[in-house]
Amino acid sequence: MTRRIVPLTPDRLAAMPGPCSTCVAWECTPADAGRLDHDAEQRSVEKRAWVSSVLRDWGSCGRVVLDDDRPVGYVVYAPPALVPGADRFPTSPVSPDAVLLTNLWVARSHTGAGLGRQLVQHLARDLVERGGYRAVEAFGTTGPLTRAPGWSSCTPPADFLARVGFATQREHPLHPRMRMDLRSLLRWRDEVEAAVERLRGVVRPPVPVPSPARTHETRPAVRRDASARVLRGRLRPGSRRAP
Repeated sequence: MTRRIVPLTPDRLAAMPGPCSTCVAWECTPADAGRLDHDAEQRSVEKRAWVSSVLRDWGSCGRVVLDDDRPVGYVVYAPPALVPGADRFPTSPVSPDAVLLTNLWVARSHTGAGLGRQLVQHLARDLVERGGYRAVEAFGTTGPLTRAPGWSSCTPPADFLARVGFATQREHPLHPRMRMDLRSLLRWRDEVEAAVERLRGVVRPPVPVPSPARTHETRPAVRRDASARVLRGRLRPGSRRAP
């Protein structure tokens, strides 16, 4: 079994299972999303066009978990300006210095394996490497997975977001807006790198110790040199006593 996490592309979108692969509630305004409610084929076209547009203008907007090349989980995220559907949440708008996590889904057969946490970690690493963003925000869900019309059940639970590093930014009984600060991740990475450098400075190659044979060879020479110096001192010119 080979498992890997790869960037989301339009080609991988068609193979993604779960309710979010053809949902456009995030990507369209409420009016446009309502117009596409009963046209699954057109929703799929719109979703693919959105992923392609974001990929061209901003970069990959998601990560996909492949288990033997079969998608078993994914996370989707983008700058809030590219996610008009987020305005429907009562705790919007998203902070301008943050990227919005929209969809997070893991197949039921793979829940409990830590894939959700790994997806969030890959998301955060991607944003740190890009630079220019201070945080990730998401609209969590508390209580039963109930939704207003047009919303799917793939919005992350608030308790899961709290476990992976998010804190409540704006409270709400159903959909609190939550935030994970990337600066804390950067500080943690810097501290780890500094600790590694300190270890490299402490762990030095051992100093070679002379072997016993070599020590045995050099000691007589030292004694002979000392004896010669003593003898030369006793036999200085003019220091010899008359008989």
